[in-house]
Amino acid sequence: MKSYLKHYIGGQWVESEGGKRHEVINPATEQAVSEVTLGTAADVDKAVIAARQAFESFSQTSKEERIALLEKIMGAYKARMGDIAQAISEEMGCPISTASTAQSGSGMGHLAAALQALKEFEFEESTGKNKIIREPIGVVALITPWNWPMNQTVAKVAPAIAAGNCVILKPSEQTPGSGAIFAEVMEAAGVPAGVFNLVQGDGPGVGEALSKHADIDMISFTGSTRAGIMVAKNAADTVKRVSQELGGKSPFLVLPGTPLDKALPAGAGGILLNSGQSCVAPTRFLVHTSQYDEAVETLAGIFGAKEVDDPAKEGGHIGPVVNKAQYDKIQGLIQKGIDEGATVAVGGTGRAAGKDKGYYVKPTVLANVTNDMTVAREEIFGPVLVVIPYDSIDEAVEIANDTPYGLGAYIVGDPSVAKGIVRKIRAGSVFVNSGGLDFNSPFGGYKQSGNGREFGKFGLEEFLEIKSVIGDLPADETAPAVAAG
Repeated sequence: MKSYLKHYIGGQWVESEGGKRHEVINPATEQAVSEVTLGTAADVDKAVIAARQAFESFSQTSKEERIALLEKIMGAYKARMGDIAQAISEEMGCPISTASTAQSGSGMGHLAAALQALKEFEFEESTGKNKIIREPIGVVALITPWNWPMNQTVAKVAPAIAAGNCVILKPSEQTPGSGAIFAEVMEAAGVPAGVFNLVQGDGPGVGEALSKHADIDMISFTGSTRAGIMVAKNAADTVKRVSQELGGKSPFLVLPGTPLDKALPAGAGGILLNSGQSCVAPTRFLVHTSQYDEAVETLAGIFGAKEVDDPAKEGGHIGPVVNKAQYDKIQGLIQKGIDEGATVAVGGTGRAAGKDKGYYVKPTVLANVTNDMTVAREEIFGPVLVVIPYDSIDEAVEIANDTPYGLGAYIVGDPSVAKGIVRKIRAGSVFVNSGGLDFNSPFGGYKQSGNGREFGKFGLEEFLEIKSVIGDLPADETAPAVAAG
């Protein structure tokens, strides 16, 4: 069993002050695979002090210095990608083939995007004789989820540091290993002491302490909408900035007449990837009534043929979901769908075939679903798809928007028809005949999917304050960090 019992604070690996040991269970074997110390408010206090002290000098570094630092981090990260992938696979059950590519690779992608954004970013502009200056916010707490550990960690850390901030990272206690390895990456890259800090812990302990702390200037949180609401409430008393990327229930709108053999496989793959544990997964398929039966049959074939197997094996299969609580939640929602009138086209309740242990969910397609059913409204976060019929495009748009979420939406079919729909969809990202994220395009949600944006220059802007300098000052009297960028 791997041990990650220390926090990384002020450039040192330190023991927790009053923390408790926590075991992480491998969801494929149901056996402990790693251990971590869940930190305390006292640990958070130490990290905040270290970050606040480091901010005095790091906030004054030049753009060029921070570019050089990001390049060193990229080199150190590349050397540890294999270790990061292994930790993700063991702790959350992601197949090693996916963990080694999409999971660990996303971290490198965000580092590259942040580096490019920093190179091109202008921190100062003129408005007549006056100036607008963009400066780092200060000490930023980053709370990240278990489902895409490195994607969400690096999407926050890289732009926050690029902007000149000092950060405290709290990874999910479900996937602490990759967070600890990332701290080792930052240490190896020579990130100045206190600029990056890692405090392992859970939400009620470390998460709450970070949210409430008076000397933290900003919280960037990714997780469930329920947890995000608690973070915002805890942060309110200190009026710190809160940026959130929360839940989703993304529609996948198949335009009438679209060839299903071309439209459906990519959308189905978006759900099956990561065992359905992606906030932006297209979990509600909207199909015209004229093609509905054919679509259900095709999707049942795709889901029924998807292999479910050991995440330690190479291959295109999916693994288990992250833990027993998640498995039980998914089972309950599938049953709820059946009870409310949905039809199981393939899959259903119970473990995947051939599995007598591990949290393996059957890839499931639920048909005859209406948008008022629980399975169409709640985020299931598993390999479960609901298929909803529509009679007209106007009705399809109405169904797409009839959700408390607004993270992503997908449209497949005639681009000229899709063009007239894009502006009607209430979602932060609309994918038209495309399923992949762009690390240079803004990512974030409408409604209860959150606020703020990540990725590229948009992520960099999230971690900056805007200052107006009004008056006729000589250029050489501006602060050194501003003049340097």
